[in-house]
Amino acid sequence: MIPKIKLFINGQWVESDQTEKVLNKANGEPVAEIYVAGLKEVEQAVTSAQRAFKREKIAPYRRYDILKRASELLMERQEEMALTLSLEVGKTIREARMEVSRAAQTLLISAEESKRIHGEIIPISSSPGNENRRAWTIRQPLGVVCAITPFNFPANLTCHKIGPAIAAGNAVVYKPASTTPIFGAKLCEIFLESGLPKGYLNMVMGPGSVVGDALAKDQRIDFYSFTGSTSVGLKLKNSVGLRPVSLELGSNSPTIVHGDADLMVAVEACTRSAFANAGQVCISVQRVYVHNSIYNDFCQQAAALAKTLKVGDPLDPTTDIGPMINEKEAIRVEGWLQEAVTEGAKILVGGKRNGPFLEPTILTNVHPKMKCSCQELFAPVFNVVSYNTIDEALAMANDSNYGLQAGVFTNSLDIASRCAEELECGGVIINDVSAFRADLMPYGGWKESGTGKEGPRYAIEEMTREKVVVLKLKGK
Repeated sequence: MIPKIKLFINGQWVESDQTEKVLNKANGEPVAEIYVAGLKEVEQAVTSAQRAFKREKIAPYRRYDILKRASELLMERQEEMALTLSLEVGKTIREARMEVSRAAQTLLISAEESKRIHGEIIPISSSPGNENRRAWTIRQPLGVVCAITPFNFPANLTCHKIGPAIAAGNAVVYKPASTTPIFGAKLCEIFLESGLPKGYLNMVMGPGSVVGDALAKDQRIDFYSFTGSTSVGLKLKNSVGLRPVSLELGSNSPTIVHGDADLMVAVEACTRSAFANAGQVCISVQRVYVHNSIYNDFCQQAAALAKTLKVGDPLDPTTDIGPMINEKEAIRVEGWLQEAVTEGAKILVGGKRNGPFLEPTILTNVHPKMKCSCQELFAPVFNVVSYNTIDEALAMANDSNYGLQAGVFTNSLDIASRCAEELECGGVIINDVSAFRADLMPYGGWKESGTGKEGPRYAIEEMTREKVVVLKLKGK
């Protein structure tokens, strides 16, 4: 009998009037049943968070204690949580174990940062007429944070929202993706065991058209942290008005491989990163621009490596690539590939679909207007395009509505410096791919890739208010 996952409101597990199944992404069989929130449950969750925040302020060291304990408990349950991710997302078990480990680190970093929240001294007495005044700033929590997470990284991206929110002293209303909510429910169990006061974390599940819209309209929510598609992110931003939002949205990330790069390193990094998590990564390698002096060698070596990767059962430890989130998405990508071929692209390797499984695929002869280039693929596919000069590579890389991260492979300091300065995105990774991310670094996009920053320290700044305090001294 499959488990039933209830909503989590005010420290209690709550049923609703509607349920739906969560499927094993590899075989389509039900692995859980969730209770779907309606307007009533959303209202209760926000009320719970607001009351908790007003009732009890959590001191910084206690926040540290709670988050540190949550990190420890998550690692104690690593194998169980990894199995959960593998079933509900379709991640290979190796990828799932790694994500749980990263999520635990994200909570630990959040714990450490909870003790470092500080203001600054303002030298106000140095301005004329203010010799008898002193000024400083303090940072205070916003109140209620709404965390909305996607299906592709239900562990780490969730911890990137909940961890900093609690570290900053906020209460949270959390909406996981309906297709991958099981990890989130287990994380609520962990926070309950870690000593987080009731009401400081609430979880509501259900479709964005109902639950997401209700959350966006609730004026008691002070901040929104959203990861998902650009279209939904824009709708959320337009709905919440002047309230602050952090949006981590789509991308079609470029990586430049210059002629002086270590070819073997670049091939290995681009190919494996493009196919990690079945390509369902916001910063996944999608557009690879290779100098024409090494283009043919790059293509041959990348194709040879792609052919060695095993597609199949994500629970098999030898599997390299699991299924996409569902067959519908795999069919979409298959259609984009067929359209690209019709328009002149060539499939160097892969391209075949079997249900939700898609072979690792490399395209060549791609032009910028093809969907496989200008839109976000979110699939185990990447394009290889040749260039003659670094000016051409930079122009092609920047020819995008997105700007999340980019990778550059080169042994030239001049080329690396130019790319760092001129690539139009939130992060430039030198001698590695766009898909690199360390969880303590600032992370966020330009253009239609979003606004705001993740990374615990930087998210805490987003989730707090800065207040200036001015003291007029007597007798001066």
